[in-house]
Amino acid sequence: MNAQNETALENRPAGMSEASRIAGVFFEPQKAFSDVAARPRWVVPLVLVILVSLAVLLAFNQHVGWDRMIRRQFESNPRTAEMPATQRERATQMAAKLAPAGAAGGVVLGIPIMDLVIAGVFLLILKVLLSIEIAFRQVWAIVCYAALPRLISGVLSIVVMFLKSPDDFDLKNPIGFNPGAYMDPETSSKFLYTLAGSLDFFSIWIILLMATGIKAAAGRKLSFLGSLLVVVVPWAIFVLARAAITAVFT
Repeated sequence: MNAQNETALENRPAGMSEASRIAGVFFEPQKAFSDVAARPRWVVPLVLVILVSLAVLLAFNQHVGWDRMIRRQFESNPRTAEMPATQRERATQMAAKLAPAGAAGGVVLGIPIMDLVIAGVFLLILKVLLSIEIAFRQVWAIVCYAALPRLISGVLSIVVMFLKSPDDFDLKNPIGFNPGAYMDPETSSKFLYTLAGSLDFFSIWIILLMATGIKAAAGRKLSFLGSLLVVVVPWAIFVLARAAITAVFT
């Protein structure tokens, strides 16, 4: 390494601290994601999201109980509602015993796997379709940091959980920041109900943060609108597919 390169490295601005990055995602996202793209770290945001999600499950297990939720689901499902009462009760108790471990495993394994899939889809679009050179670790870190609004939604979910009656709390739609929270799941179209539930304030926030991060990593090669389309198009396909599957099989 020559003296000029050594001087350039010495004069390079220091990266943001982890605390500054996390605060920046909420208050200065462009600055924060520029730092994430330049120095792609991901452990802290991923661990924080997992811990808060586990805290929500723990609070749900203690305050509401899985048996209450599962019993309500069985009674509203035409297939299980027709089961004999004793058989349905046995099924409810068995499912309630398995649910805590299954839900915790779904959080610990499901969140990083889902983030990896999302990052892989974005990388495929960016490199194959748009011919933009970008490293997987950059996209992966962007996805992990963009998920930080889940910390706020998780804390709000716990607060609402303890303010509401346990019978009125819905773990699938806990805080009502989407149109689906104000629709009757029994009388509404399953397709529209699922679609409305996906149009969530926090989901939109995360989408905008992902687009901000991708724009920061791609630089002048991609506009913010282009970055937004990279995120929105696969998200819209997923949401429509999930709504269609829910409408057909439930």
